[in-house]
Amino acid sequence: MEQNNVENQAKNIDSKQIAGAIVLAGLIIAGAILLKDNQAPTQNNIPTNNNAAVNSGPLKPVSNNEHIWGNPNAKVMIVEYSDLDCPFCKSFHLTLKQVMEKYNGKVAVVYRHFPLYQGSNGRPPLHPNALKKSEATECVAELAGNDAFWQYVNKLFEMTNNQDLTQLPVMAGEIGVDVTAFNNCLSSGKYKAMVDNSIKEGGTAGVQGTPKSFIVKNGKVVDTIDGAQPLENIITKIDAALK
Repeated sequence: MEQNNVENQAKNIDSKQIAGAIVLAGLIIAGAILLKDNQAPTQNNIPTNNNAAVNSGPLKPVSNNEHIWGNPNAKVMIVEYSDLDCPFCKSFHLTLKQVMEKYNGKVAVVYRHFPLYQGSNGRPPLHPNALKKSEATECVAELAGNDAFWQYVNKLFEMTNNQDLTQLPVMAGEIGVDVTAFNNCLSSGKYKAMVDNSIKEGGTAGVQGTPKSFIVKNGKVVDTIDGAQPLENIITKIDAALK
């Protein structure tokens, strides 16, 4: 009997200790959640991209036959990998216009294609029409030159996420491109391999989403811009590169 009483008392003590431990653990978890909810959001919590990567690898050197906006001999170049159906890229494009106005002649922008038109891991593509839009810009560049390319990019960003591809030749005609020649170029698919190669080169450089940009000075990457960062952030990075 005495042995049974001792065992029962021990069991009661163990039960109370376990119950107390459970309550204490619950209080700790609740406190952690409350603390997290009360913390101010950081810049990294703000969605500014389509899963842009932070780290970068070797970047393809800028060449004179690329799509350069501004002075091709500018001290600093922003090499941007972009998707014409990406809303973050559209926002960043507007920011770049402000950058070009502020640093007239000192900074140039290089546009490189990174349309997210392919699905992965069983998921559908984010922007299935982005490839055709990228190809369309190359047809415009072939038929009307680099200035027309940038005019066309401006127009395409105005219709970001618009799935009506019948507007592509209409907009080309609006900037003076021969529509028949444009349609022949686009239907041929002659620039698909070029766009796919740009995606591959971007991937080598660490691009996983858009927009992703590299700040280049004297042919070397000195900084990166991950996502559609605010103008003040970009100004800080450019000012540092211009020193």
